[in-house]
Amino acid sequence: MTNDIDEARDWQGQQIDCALCSHRSLQDAGGCRLKHACVNDRYARRIDRFFDWNPHLADAYLYHRHFEVRAIAAKSANIFLLPPLLDDPDETVRWNAVRRLPRRLALRLRNDPHREVRMRIATLLKDDELVPMARDEDYYVRLVVARRISPLLLGRMVDDEEVEVRRVVARRIPYEWLLGMADDGDASVRFEVAQRLSPEPLAMLSRDPDWRIRYEVAGRAPVTELAGLIEDEDILVRDMARSRVAVRVERPIGTSA
Repeated sequence: MTNDIDEARDWQGQQIDCALCSHRSLQDAGGCRLKHACVNDRYARRIDRFFDWNPHLADAYLYHRHFEVRAIAAKSANIFLLPPLLDDPDETVRWNAVRRLPRRLALRLRNDPHREVRMRIATLLKDDELVPMARDEDYYVRLVVARRISPLLLGRMVDDEEVEVRRVVARRIPYEWLLGMADDGDASVRFEVAQRLSPEPLAMLSRDPDWRIRYEVAGRAPVTELAGLIEDEDILVRDMARSRVAVRVERPIGTSA
């Protein structure tokens, strides 16, 4: 059986004939090699290697019929020729073009139809530029935004419909806003909140339905607030609360060791 990767075929599946190639003279100079570095090959790695060896030829391939040729050429082509590629029908081409252009041009792709482009655009933008993307229809785009946007701008994301997004928000939101997420409908979000709260406000979560949060309360809240946890239904919570209460009884506050 013939291994396809050992065949030199173009993107349309046709056998490559170096004698018909406009770059055949490059072979003698080491500028290309069949099945290794060839702009006509169907394998992206071979196309990429061709432009690595011949970056000066990239400009001529920005409008090639095969999207991978256009996308790879965009990585080496003259930057002033790239703006029109932001309207290319293929998302890979659009991304390879915009990543080399000024950030102001990336704003055009905040509403790109392809989620992968929007996700990557979110990694290029900052703060106010990211605000419109905080309501993106794709949760992973919003997740990228939540990880990158300034904490002071996270307020609009505390009610995001996706749990993973709210968890990131709970980790990064300004401390003063934390209690606003303490009654979140998902326990994993509330747990993120509990881990950040200082002992006094943490005690407010002693009746949380999730044992992990009550355990956090039992381990860090003021001992005087643990009465309701020494008979908790969860053994780990009970043991933690009782151990701390017992230590306080054995060693009254103000007594030296």
